[in-house]
Amino acid sequence: MARDYYEILGVAREADKEEIKQAYRRLARKYHPDVNSETGAEERFKEINLAYEVLSEPETRARYDRFGEAGVGSAAGAGGFQDMGDMGGFADIFESFFSGFSGSAPGGQQTARRRGGPVRGDDLRLDLKLDFREAVFGGEKEIRISHLETCTNCSGSGAKPGTRPHTCSTCSGAGQVRRATRTPFGSFTQVSVCPTCNGTGQVVDEKCEVCGGDGQRQETKKLKITIPAGVDNGTRLRVSQEGDAGQRNGPAGDLYVYLFINEDAEFQREGINILSEIEVSYLQAVLGSRLEINTVDGTEELVIPPGTQPNTVLTLESRGVPKLGNPVSRGDHLITISVDIPTRISVEERELLEKLAKIRGDRVGKGGIEGFFGKVFGG
Repeated sequence: MARDYYEILGVAREADKEEIKQAYRRLARKYHPDVNSETGAEERFKEINLAYEVLSEPETRARYDRFGEAGVGSAAGAGGFQDMGDMGGFADIFESFFSGFSGSAPGGQQTARRRGGPVRGDDLRLDLKLDFREAVFGGEKEIRISHLETCTNCSGSGAKPGTRPHTCSTCSGAGQVRRATRTPFGSFTQVSVCPTCNGTGQVVDEKCEVCGGDGQRQETKKLKITIPAGVDNGTRLRVSQEGDAGQRNGPAGDLYVYLFINEDAEFQREGINILSEIEVSYLQAVLGSRLEINTVDGTEELVIPPGTQPNTVLTLESRGVPKLGNPVSRGDHLITISVDIPTRISVEERELLEKLAKIRGDRVGKGGIEGFFGKVFGG
């Protein structure tokens, strides 16, 4: 069944080159096998590549518009690339968005290395646990990370001090080698990473004794990071340029700190509200009272209204979690009231309760005080 390349990329037939390029970028990000493990993603990615190869070149696009797939059969069917001499734009697209995935392009080779230019360092991840109140109010936190730093002995060149790397003679500093192949369908050029310099474009004869020629060293360092008020489980903080150092004066990657909150023995969290529970006696529930309770801000007075029923929820406004990004705005503290009804009472207490039941007109007898409590608490 014939495939409509415009439909595959989701663009109109009159779309210009930039619109096609943007559509390709978006879909390639979504369906690349390195980031999408869903069934069918790889086949979809191949279709997207094929459509872009045809529509990104004016000549092949014109043949496709006129004759359909039959007009571009040799270009679109033989190995996936037509004349790879003009694949620089294609590589640029992959460089621009795969740098976000540790700077790597498909196949594990860093695309920027093919030209021997700067390479961005890898991003790093750190999981950090916080106590409940640390998450509520935020603050400074000291962490330790292990990452790659530029070797100070060779300034990142990888060469022994006093010496310098020289241009690779195999690839003339390009970091890649090309091999032309002629077929009945035309001439094809295969591009691969230079095996001599491993894509760097440079060769080090005398390696730095400190870093072994890598130009980088694994170092552990301390950092102070600011935790915003109101963070929750899974909140991700980005610490700029604290990932691995880049190569050949490339920028460092970023450090991503993922936050996980320890449970608290007294408080729970529901969005920006804090939940807790207190127990009162049946007399405090019936007559009402004032109690000192714990909040994340310290002790606060809570008024128990007369006649409070079990499982009543009372609210302390603005004593919850600050809203992330707007710490002035806070949630509420919701307190669930449980009532302690005694299973045993003294003779004196029973006499008093029986008098009260008589005044209220409640019928009680031996073991019947429970009926009185049932009326009092809505049982």
